[in-house]
Amino acid sequence: MPEKDMVSEVEEVEVEPAETETFEDEVEETGSIAADEQPAADTAEQEPETEESQSSAEAAAATDPLEEFKAKLRRQIGDWYVVHTYSGYENKVKAGIETRIQNLEAEDEVFEVQVPMETVVEYKNTVKKTIRRVRVPGYVLVRMDLTDHSWGVVRHTPGVTGFVGQDAYNPMPLRMDEVFDMLLPVFEEEQQSKGLPTPQPVVESDYSVGDNVRVKSGPFEGMDATISEIKPEAQEVVTLISVFERDTPVTLKFSQIEKM
Repeated sequence: MPEKDMVSEVEEVEVEPAETETFEDEVEETGSIAADEQPAADTAEQEPETEESQSSAEAAAATDPLEEFKAKLRRQIGDWYVVHTYSGYENKVKAGIETRIQNLEAEDEVFEVQVPMETVVEYKNTVKKTIRRVRVPGYVLVRMDLTDHSWGVVRHTPGVTGFVGQDAYNPMPLRMDEVFDMLLPVFEEEQQSKGLPTPQPVVESDYSVGDNVRVKSGPFEGMDATISEIKPEAQEVVTLISVFERDTPVTLKFSQIEKM
């Protein structure tokens, strides 16, 4: 074979590996790009899930009546102040403040007056009675912008003895958590008016631990007992009854006992 032809073949053999390496480099670069793009795709897929989770949380908060009530209180203008009055005159004072707001044209400064009420079930010597009473006797809540004029409208209402606070002339407003707590009965009344479930009323009785009572119904009727524990929520008492000369704990309803 001529020497010139042999050189050409050698050159062709030397060129082929170079082309192969170039193709492999392109494959590696393409793979690297794909790998770099993959996390971005995963992130893009995860973003809608995060947004959906946030939307679900917001929707849950929006459907919670208590959270809606709290949000409503936060949006209201003015601050809540507490004024002291004579016990038993809370509702009269409330009506008096509302009348003075109109007569003295203070609607732009004094916005709302509240006397929180609560429902209580009382047991007095087996007699059950459901009553409505003032939750915090002797106090009235007022939502207002504090100015000299609004202060005078409220303070000089008959029955008001002063604003609650160290400085009665420059009282401090309630914190929002205090407002929530004191106005909780207002929220419960709104729920009840809408036919929605509300917490059970407070249960009170005139029984005390150590009281001697007589069982008036049930298998221990006519027997004497001593109260050792009171369960107002369940309207029950745990009593000790002497059975075969041994004190035996027996749980009874309020309606099953009477004072001796």
